[in-house]
Amino acid sequence: MKNASRWVGAVLVCVILLGACQAFAQDWPQWRGPNRDGKVADFTAPATWPKALKQGWKTTVGLSDCGPALVGDRVYVFARQGGDEVTLCLDAKDGNEVWRDKYAAAAISGADARGHAGPRSTPTVADGKVITLGVNGVLSCLDAKDGKLVWRKEDIKGTPRFHTSSSPIVVDGLVIAQLGGGDGAVYAFDLAKGEEKWKAAGQSPAYASPVLLTVDGVKQIVTLTDKGVVGIGAADGKPLWQIAFAPTGMAYNAATPIVDGDTVIYTGQGRGTHAVKVEKKGDAFAATEIWKSDVGVQFNTPVLKDGMLYGLSDKGKLFCLNAKDGGKTVWEDGGGHKNYAGILDAGTALLALPENGEMIVYKPGEKFEELAKIKVGGAATYGLPVVCGKRILVKDQDSLTMWTLE
Repeated sequence: MKNASRWVGAVLVCVILLGACQAFAQDWPQWRGPNRDGKVADFTAPATWPKALKQGWKTTVGLSDCGPALVGDRVYVFARQGGDEVTLCLDAKDGNEVWRDKYAAAAISGADARGHAGPRSTPTVADGKVITLGVNGVLSCLDAKDGKLVWRKEDIKGTPRFHTSSSPIVVDGLVIAQLGGGDGAVYAFDLAKGEEKWKAAGQSPAYASPVLLTVDGVKQIVTLTDKGVVGIGAADGKPLWQIAFAPTGMAYNAATPIVDGDTVIYTGQGRGTHAVKVEKKGDAFAATEIWKSDVGVQFNTPVLKDGMLYGLSDKGKLFCLNAKDGGKTVWEDGGGHKNYAGILDAGTALLALPENGEMIVYKPGEKFEELAKIKVGGAATYGLPVVCGKRILVKDQDSLTMWTLE
């Protein structure tokens, strides 16, 4: 009987552990997910969407406009508390704090500071490290296990006009970040030790985040800068190609580029959406435009699904463009939204989370069909949500909430 009891106990432990693994089946280790494409891999939409979700837990974490990262059973959040910028590691099961790191961060001022005093850059988790980029440009690397400081960069001065927003990316053991102000650059640092490996000068940051593109076996960092779109060699920082895309007036380069094979799609307010094909010609690379749409975005990044591009336009309308048919507009909804809306591809459903915290669930396809509107955040919700199994993590102005879809 004793052995039988032990066997039953072991089975129960395995079941519990299996349930935990299934609950958090997909890691979401960085801005826009594992591949920076906004695609959720482990979600099955309900046949009928509920009017409300069940709250699993909620905890106050501080001011920020960035979403969390999720790896295993740990959630990593970056926020401002008082005079400090704080990285928190929380237990994904109950929201309890596991560890924290903090450093003093000067308060920001100006129009962008009103209600936006906290960081805007989503943490990046890779190879047991957590990378954060503070609102004043402080780049930090922490041990994901215990929060101990591995290295920190505070000597690269300056930020874009409205402070930092770009989320760093890790490629082949390199932390790649856009740092500095009007004379800034794209930098690569060794993940383990923080040593500078290369610097792509003359590429001042805007507010978008870099992505990875591979063409002809060459890995490239593609990002929007203050005046254009660039492709930079991931191994050595050498410029490979560049396209002028300078904003004017109250427009900003804030949308992350979208990679589809050898195609790069980029967009901005008042300048529409463009698709270019990147290819090697002789010893050099070139980016050739293959289509353009007059529909552009401001403070969100569209998602590409089955050849269709879904986003929120700078006119406040959810839209769908046919990326296989010259960027032709398939549909636009009635509008009335603000320019902020994190959008995710959740399989049979698309999830858009506007500033008002009311998540819009709608069908992908050739017409706009809303399935539900569900309140999941406060009145200042700017971070991209994280969807894992039947759970949705939402960061609003100062709180993080785990919602359960039963």
